Amino acid sequence: MPTATVTSKGQITIPAEVRKTLGLKSGSRVDFVRVDSGAYELVPTMGSVRSLKGCVPRPAKPVTLEQMERAIAAAATEGTLG
Repeated sequence: MPTATVTSKGQITIPAEVRKTLGLKSGSRVDFVRVDSGAYELVPTMGSVRSLKGCVPRPAKPVTLEQMERAIAAAATEGTLG
């Protein structure tokens, strides 16, 4: 069982095996969730939608709602959705 030591500042290093299993990377956030037994579970925090801002570049040319609807309808007709 992986273990960690608490430093004088209340910090721990999460063992590599645990980080890998939870998919934690540098900068990842975790929640400490208290369960019925009184113990805590370490749960990776899901990022907010706001954290996605800027990850997709703006289109060179704006697209209208009507153009989007036509593209969706065309893809549905062609069977390329889902």
